[in-house]
Amino acid sequence: MASTRLLCLFNKNVADSTKTLARASWSLSCRRNVSSSPSRLQSCMSGWIIDQYGTNGVLTYTEDIPVPTVSSPSDVMIKVYAASLNPLDISMRGGYGATLLKLKRQPMSVISSDNGSEFPLILGRDVSGVVVDCGSEVTHVAPGDEVWAAVPPWKQGSLAEFVTLTEYEVSHKPKSLTHAEAASIPYVANTALSALVNAGGLCRDSSSNKRVLITGGSGGVGTFSIQLLKAWGAHVTVTCSQNAEGLVRGLGADEVVDYTAADAPEQLEMMEKFDVVLDNVGGETEQLVLGLLKPWSGAKYVTLVTPLLLNIDSMGLLDGVCHAGSSLHSKAIQNLISGGVFYRWGFYAPDGPALDDVSRLMDAGKILPVVEAQFPFTQVPQAFLKLEQGHARGKTVVRVTEEDDREELVQNSCTEFEQERRKLAEQH
Repeated sequence: MASTRLLCLFNKNVADSTKTLARASWSLSCRRNVSSSPSRLQSCMSGWIIDQYGTNGVLTYTEDIPVPTVSSPSDVMIKVYAASLNPLDISMRGGYGATLLKLKRQPMSVISSDNGSEFPLILGRDVSGVVVDCGSEVTHVAPGDEVWAAVPPWKQGSLAEFVTLTEYEVSHKPKSLTHAEAASIPYVANTALSALVNAGGLCRDSSSNKRVLITGGSGGVGTFSIQLLKAWGAHVTVTCSQNAEGLVRGLGADEVVDYTAADAPEQLEMMEKFDVVLDNVGGETEQLVLGLLKPWSGAKYVTLVTPLLLNIDSMGLLDGVCHAGSSLHSKAIQNLISGGVFYRWGFYAPDGPALDDVSRLMDAGKILPVVEAQFPFTQVPQAFLKLEQGHARGKTVVRVTEEDDREELVQNSCTEFEQERRKLAEQH
């Protein structure tokens, strides 16, 4: 079931004081062109890293990770309060996408014989926390602001005390959510929006009465997509296991099909054809659902299960891209010619402004967070094991900093502000 609202764990006056003090410190820092990040008070932070690819045993807790810095005018440094895990984290732990992601992190490695190592890596693609430092050109957020974001796979992740992103990737956290609830949303939201809008051609103004089928609808992307599409006025059909039917119906699904039922294909074929299919399953499901789309009406099949990164990992960059591109082109042409159906791949895309829209929907009660399990920061390996069990009913969240520890942030802000004030006084 959708997670219930938690009681507010800190006093509003404390929150306001935090923001006021942090903004004052940030203002002084900008005038003097110096950083006010925690790196001035500490050089290392705690977090979970991997030093090699493998199973859960490669996860290592350490307190010796260098604190990230604000090195660009558009950078935003965030104190992490909560993170959540996605299936991608399990895949990346095992080396999925290593070739392309390493190239994205280290572009010069393509021409260098000594291309270094991608390790240590910090996993975790979702973050909800508080801004502690900003670059000189950042205008959308300021120190003390509560924010959320999806961390791109090519950047160090959120299973650590701090993370640095660009302003474009960061959005103000919904006021109605706790950090633990908020951390369940950003990565699946950015992925779903990219797939439904960019590949599926849907939006708030064009979804009314559109028929959409979501396969694998009880996971993170599925539970978010159901609610988003219903907020946009679409008719939503979902496939999931029988024990998840109550969840997806509670989120607004109009029709639900148990994919484990022997007559599941027949149930789907008896329904009115669909305008869009969002496929979270892939494999044999692809051929079945392609035949469920409205022919010659601009219907679109969008799959999030693509071979691109796997091909690059196994074949190398050039051959992998060519092979994946050839496969996509072949399927696109075949489906367009045979039934007038558009065949497309969907991908995650970082988009802070899109999260601003999602935040408004969540504060309006149109979308609820779906948190299946929560783990403290000390139990990250157990959180991975939970996710590996499959059959997700929403998201698995890691509480990196307990929300009642906010007083420490207030004290740190006061300390930094006092240091800046004294230095300015000495200069004058």
